[in-house]
Amino acid sequence: MVVIPALHFVGFRGDECVSAVRIWGKPNFFHRVWDRRAVRDIDPADTVIFAKGTEHHEPCKFNGQDIAE
Repeated sequence: MVVIPALHFVGFRGDECVSAVRIWGKPNFFHRVWDRRAVRDIDPADTVIFAKGTEHHEPCKFNGQDIAE
């Protein structure tokens, strides 16, 4: 099985996201918060960029919303 690495952005909003895209390119996935679902979505071959914190922070107990209206 071939795994194609993906780029994940976690917790980015507004101008910081624009800056991250300039540096890293357009992500394959946006995760609003570092929650358990985000942890499950990430493959060891993927690259994860955090707006704040690292993967060593405890994920939120509750999953974040997909869409905020």
